[in-house]
Amino acid sequence: MKKTLLFLCTGNSCRSQMAEGWARHLKSDLFEVRSAGVEKHGLNPLAVEVMAEAGVDISGYTSALVDELDIKDFDYVVTVCGHANEQCPFFSGATRKVHAGFDDPPALARNAATHEEALSHYRRVRDEIRAYVERLPAGLE
Repeated sequence: MKKTLLFLCTGNSCRSQMAEGWARHLKSDLFEVRSAGVEKHGLNPLAVEVMAEAGVDISGYTSALVDELDIKDFDYVVTVCGHANEQCPFFSGATRKVHAGFDDPPALARNAATHEEALSHYRRVRDEIRAYVERLPAGLE
């Protein structure tokens, strides 16, 4: 039976969405994967763009709150940003919470002079998240 895995970020717009996309793409044989936020910020179009470059389509994903998910009890919750780690909602005693923080692409790209420069920040974080997901389930215990 697959383990359930939630990637949690502040707004469920970028990092958690990329992590969900990678996990569905690379680890769907091991995990039932979702992502959510402690707030809803909407799906980040630049995250969609850089994931598509890597062959992973997240364009149909939507920003969700934890309470809106169809799975309520997760085996693992991975927070991908510091704020979500600090504000992580309570999960049942069986849930293993792990923090794997990644830089915030929108914050890094805020002062980018060009679209390409902005995308370079998203690509770096995308690739770091992929490397993390590739190592799963190591790092969850």
